[in-house]
Amino acid sequence: MHSDRTDAAPPQPAPTGSPDRPATRPAPPTADDTRPDDGDRPEVTRPPRLLLPAAGGRWALVLALAVAASTTATLLLPALLARAVNQALGGAGTATGHQLIALLSLLTVAEATAQYAAPRSGADAAARIRTMAIRRTLAAGPAAVARMPVGDLVARLTASAPQAALAAPALVYSAAQLLMAVVAVVALTLLSPLLSLAFLATAPTGYAVIRRQLRRTTHAGDRYQRTQAQLASGLLDALSGSRSIAASATLTREIERVLRPLPHLSRLGHELWDTQRRTAWCTGLLAPATQLTVLAVAGTQVAAGRLGVGDLLAALGYTGIGLSGLGTAQSLLDVAQARAGAARLTDVLTLPVRGGTSRPLPAGPGRLELRGVVVRRQGDVALDGLDLTVPDGSWTALVGAPDSVTSLVAALAVGLTEPDEGTVTLDGVPLTTIHPDELPTAISCAFADPVLTGATVQDALGLGPAPPPPWRLRGAARAAQADTFIRRLPDGYRTPMSSLVLSGGERQRLGLARAFARDSRLIVLDDATCGLDGATEAAALRALREETAGRTVLHITRRATVAAAADRVAWLHEGRVRAVAAHDELWPLAAYRDVLDGGTPGPRPAPVKASAGD
Repeated sequence: MHSDRTDAAPPQPAPTGSPDRPATRPAPPTADDTRPDDGDRPEVTRPPRLLLPAAGGRWALVLALAVAASTTATLLLPALLARAVNQALGGAGTATGHQLIALLSLLTVAEATAQYAAPRSGADAAARIRTMAIRRTLAAGPAAVARMPVGDLVARLTASAPQAALAAPALVYSAAQLLMAVVAVVALTLLSPLLSLAFLATAPTGYAVIRRQLRRTTHAGDRYQRTQAQLASGLLDALSGSRSIAASATLTREIERVLRPLPHLSRLGHELWDTQRRTAWCTGLLAPATQLTVLAVAGTQVAAGRLGVGDLLAALGYTGIGLSGLGTAQSLLDVAQARAGAARLTDVLTLPVRGGTSRPLPAGPGRLELRGVVVRRQGDVALDGLDLTVPDGSWTALVGAPDSVTSLVAALAVGLTEPDEGTVTLDGVPLTTIHPDELPTAISCAFADPVLTGATVQDALGLGPAPPPPWRLRGAARAAQADTFIRRLPDGYRTPMSSLVLSGGERQRLGLARAFARDSRLIVLDDATCGLDGATEAAALRALREETAGRTVLHITRRATVAAAADRVAWLHEGRVRAVAAHDELWPLAAYRDVLDGGTPGPRPAPVKASAGD
């Protein structure tokens, strides 16, 4: 873990030999591996359960009422206008004119209200849906990243929620437009059956075109979303394994791998625009043709004395209203997008939630064991029957490539993810049975890219359910070589975190101090010193030996200096432990040296007590 992510999963897909992708055998297919391989077919999705929640809310109701008033006024307007014109030509009173002014005022107010309520309704629905999805993701914990790539999960939480929120406005406008089209045809029939026949001679062609184009747009939109998620997954995975990429000099290949879905995304984008262009072109030609046809028929009716001048205006008005039904193309497209977004978020909202556990963790020395651990990520086996023991009171360095797999071991050790098979135990107790509130007390962790949250520096160092006392925080900061630069800050430990601009090394030192400050039986460090210079790292490692005396340390690293300072090194290769020995015993092996960032074997530390069964 090169950040506070729970997982750095291999990308999907990725080329053979990618530095951040282990050479592992494919995992057996699961129920979640039913996605199309080529991305050219839409996913089979469950019914969009989010359409109803998205359609709710106060502003959705305001929108519905405003659109209902606007629709009613729009449908009454041509008839009232025709009546006013006929009365004016006949020298009648102005009562109808007053009614016309009142109706136009109602229409203006209703339209203004709808224009405000529509985006407000969508924003509220998006916030509500996103909150539901984030809460479910956090409640699911490790299951979230185990079932889908991190980039795909992020895309669902960020992009799919606004799409699902389109449901309320889209449904309201679609219903209103279809209703106006039906009423308009009825009104034309009442004026003259020939007028409705003239309208129906051309309008159905437009509806057929819209339906065809809508299907194409829905299909392309679904594939566009999934390709976007694939691109995001590749990018996040490359960022998590940036050190491996740099060390193996495969930057160009990784760029090509990450951007591989881009041409397909571009084709889908062009397909979407082309579909909309075709729809606009067809409806743009159809509307004038329909209006001219109705106008010609109405003109003959006026000339024959069957319709008045006002009726002619009413016929043109209802023709325009009827053609507004063609505007349902965009509304129905929004409905389709809402369905796609809702279906993608349904996968998030149905993530299995880990049941609450209440088993207390008994006192113990901090012995960590992984037995028969198998972890699958997006169709590949990342860890294949891993067996590893970290003896209590010892310092074990875990080395190996790629970074994503070694970081996965760190995530397992701190309970941030769970194995698909096998067990991870702390002092003989499986982590999955320990109450989550006890894990932060028993296990401390530090990362290569720590996220520091809190109002002040002291708050960030004491993050947790029971913050350590200030004197312990300052002692941990001194051990992590962070006390000096903290005291130089404007307000020292009281300096607001929001005002700080920290280097990578400074952030790592604060992350180390946060881990040291707790009296945890197990400390897991995921490459937490990679950003320190040689002198600072050496001082931090010496302090680490002192601060963690009697406690168990698992240090994921690529640095030879860190491996040399550990009691023992576990060498991870192809999802399993290849060897466990002291660093200077492994150093003569060229394959071992290749997984480290350089350096020479340092002095072997004083031996620690042996652990039974290790």
